[in-house]
Amino acid sequence: MQKITLLLLLFLNISIYAQTNFNSETLKVTRADLELNVYEKDSTANALVLYEYGNSYIDNNDFSLVTEEKRKIKILNREGFNKANVTIYLQKSDDRKEKVKNIIATTYNLVDGKVTSTKLSDAHIFEEEYNDDFTLVKFTLPNIKEGSVINYSYTLQSPFKFNYQGWSFQSDIPKLYSEYNTSIPAIYEYNIKLVGGQKLFKNGQKIKRNCLYGGNGSHADCTISSYAMKDIPAFIEEDYMTSKYNYLARIEYELKVFKGFDGRINNYTKTWKTTDREFRTDKDIGKQLSKSVNLEDFVSHTVITEKDAYKKADAIYKHVQEKYTWNGDYKIFSDVSVRDLIKNKSGNVSSINILLHNLLKEANIDVNPVLISTRDNGFPTKIYPVISDFNYLIVQAIINDKTYLLDATDKYLSFGEIPFRCLNNYGRLMDFKNGSEWIDLKPNKLSTIQFRAELNMDENDNITGIVNSKQTGYHALANRKRYHQNSDAYVTNLEDRYPNIEISNHKVTNEDKTNPDFLETYNIEYNWDETGDNIYLNPFFTAFFKENPFKLQERTYPINFGYKGAYYYILKLNFSDAYTVLEKPENASFALPNNKGTVHFSNILSGNAINIMLKISFQDAVYPPEYYPYLKAFMSKIVDIQTNSLILLKKK
Repeated sequence: MQKITLLLLLFLNISIYAQTNFNSETLKVTRADLELNVYEKDSTANALVLYEYGNSYIDNNDFSLVTEEKRKIKILNREGFNKANVTIYLQKSDDRKEKVKNIIATTYNLVDGKVTSTKLSDAHIFEEEYNDDFTLVKFTLPNIKEGSVINYSYTLQSPFKFNYQGWSFQSDIPKLYSEYNTSIPAIYEYNIKLVGGQKLFKNGQKIKRNCLYGGNGSHADCTISSYAMKDIPAFIEEDYMTSKYNYLARIEYELKVFKGFDGRINNYTKTWKTTDREFRTDKDIGKQLSKSVNLEDFVSHTVITEKDAYKKADAIYKHVQEKYTWNGDYKIFSDVSVRDLIKNKSGNVSSINILLHNLLKEANIDVNPVLISTRDNGFPTKIYPVISDFNYLIVQAIINDKTYLLDATDKYLSFGEIPFRCLNNYGRLMDFKNGSEWIDLKPNKLSTIQFRAELNMDENDNITGIVNSKQTGYHALANRKRYHQNSDAYVTNLEDRYPNIEISNHKVTNEDKTNPDFLETYNIEYNWDETGDNIYLNPFFTAFFKENPFKLQERTYPINFGYKGAYYYILKLNFSDAYTVLEKPENASFALPNNKGTVHFSNILSGNAINIMLKISFQDAVYPPEYYPYLKAFMSKIVDIQTNSLILLKKK
């Protein structure tokens, strides 16, 4: 009897377990898939990929690249409805283009305890021209409700085998299971790159003999590979990061070598030595870089005869910066024309910075172009040359043994400063004499905000004072732009940021819009809270961080500030003999591990004055993800100091 009872309990537990788990093994929709409406591992998820499968291979008949995709998604709430909108990008080039076929899509719902299904009709599949490179195929699954489960599948047929179809294991919603299978004939050799910090659950390979046939009885074996991941968390973007494509878990392919059945061998992946030579002789960018220019057509005789190399370089830089306007175009390998730039006074990134490069070179300044990928564009591949990874060009100049990075596209940059968008870890210095090399894209100087205020309380309890503020580096650059583009709007925004104060007599003491420092001063009147004979003051009427930017439970990608930073807040409050201090904030000091960041907060009561000092320092521009919980706690404490500090004055 006891054995029967144990068996019944075991069976009951198995049944309950089976009924309370999603089916992540097949495309088939189960009742549990429909009944469950919560994903316990991520209660914030709006939708959940239950199962997805991909399979890519070379077709034996027309040698096209075929990819089959299948996907099953649970819609958890209304915010997840957008996952029922599917867009397929089809690449095209000249007379070749990708095709999609066999689109099958179904929505499943639970209605009055019964499973219902609604199929997508062909009439609701639409095609539209997106741009010169892509056509879009779009469809929306029908009858979507909270709790719906959708599945869809389709087949892609592509003539473009240079980039074998990649696979994204991670997206903006969590996934229970994602699998990708490939069959790659031996005549194609690809560079294969696994991106992201997620681990593979499955990673297997085997050889299939004679999987692809050519003419005259020729054939090739294939490498069959299978990759899978389980329980993949959603990738959630947060402040202080570069492109998400640097960190999304995925697998990518690029054709390295093609060995034809006729014996020919084409090498597609080159060495940097070969790439340097091709770059130097390129009809667009290489040709433009080698052109000579007449300095007299651009700058004055005084600049040309300047003995100080730095002053000469700075004058040439300012000329290009002021006379030519960036049109917002990032193209660096096409439509590059210094001649058109000079004629139209406007051009793309390459045209402007190549002109700068050529003028500096003509002035006997040691210069080289630097290829970079901007923060939004992702990191360039370091393993082998992929020129298409780069989307921007800047200039390196060496003057008196000191290295400067230059970009003349921004009229507010100081000499030796590049835009924040360019701070993407590293770039490729194209030195045509000694060969190209990787260089760091890190600012040498600290970016700081220094805020000093002295307030006085008069006999009528009015609190007024003067503020002196100094910003350097990228903090200064941001404020220079705002102020010089619209000074009135800048002051208005300043008042909006400080709701408890009124500002008057605002002045910027260095009006040069490219000065590396931004200095301002203004008078303030502090509006404080009064309760009877008590005055409550928060000494931080401006906050460096109003809220904690780090809110995730876990972050798997680095925290990238772009530059090292420091913040200083110093306040002196003078009050009369009529008041005494009943309460003041507590001193505090804390640090990140290895002193990679520090905070010092102190206050000193001296006679009829209280002195407040807050110093925040970030010693690194980039922190690895292991630092995230420490940075999160670090920032939380900073916000708490600025928000909840209190000075309580009482009338005697």
